[in-house]
Amino acid sequence: MSATRSAADRGLNAVARVRGVREHDSRLGLQLALVEQRSLEERAAGLADRLATLSGAATGTPAEILIFRAGTAALGAHLREAREEATSHHAVVEGARARWHSDKTQLSAVEHLLEQRAERRRAERAKAEVKELDDLASVRWARNARRALAR
Repeated sequence: MSATRSAADRGLNAVARVRGVREHDSRLGLQLALVEQRSLEERAAGLADRLATLSGAATGTPAEILIFRAGTAALGAHLREAREEATSHHAVVEGARARWHSDKTQLSAVEHLLEQRAERRRAERAKAEVKELDDLASVRWARNARRALAR
């Protein structure tokens, strides 16, 4: 019977190792997604700062004013794109977070099963030990009782 239990635990331990690798990989994926999200948000914030620091009134020749306006418009377009990228990447982060949470839950379930099996085996060993001690006490009591009657 112990060979069956150890074989079952070997299989469950293999599943736990696979689940652990998956959880680790999805955690790394989440970390990378968060780093990328932070980078996109910092890029958008940097563009917003650049746009905010531009002087509101352009002075100079009409050509310089047109160049200033075109540059400001291009900077605004880049800012809008950066914000859209950061917003759309939020879905990637949430997907990575959901995947990691799922993998973590699956790993926890397998680890819980392993702990339950180990606890069950400990309880069975304790029960067998109590039974053996009880049998030994019964044999000793019977032996002492026979000796007392033999006297």
